[in-house]
Amino acid sequence: MDRPLLVSVVDDDESVRESLPDLLREFGFAVEAFASAEAFLASSHIETTDCLILDIAMPGMSGPDLQRELIRRGHAIPVIFITAHGDPAERLRLIRQGAVDCLFKPFSEAALLMALSAALPVN
Repeated sequence: MDRPLLVSVVDDDESVRESLPDLLREFGFAVEAFASAEAFLASSHIETTDCLILDIAMPGMSGPDLQRELIRRGHAIPVIFITAHGDPAERLRLIRQGAVDCLFKPFSEAALLMALSAALPVN
């Protein structure tokens, strides 16, 4: 493969933006991190992102709002939602609306790998 798969992380929590990319790089992914949905939309990485790990609740545009905006713009990026507010009903709703998975913080490496495997093409 020419390049590692790019996983973009969008989370307003600085500790997540620092720790999650390190873990994803250990798994062999290229990673970009963004503090807001608006920052991701303004970036040049929309076209090259293979998977989006997206916080649900953020100031400004929420994670689900970003997912809807990407779909509206014609970008079919697989989305894995992450949230500190574990609501099983919300998890099911997000999956029904097209998310690959919704992980409750703190989530295990195994759960993250399973979600990434479901989201990304097998090579």
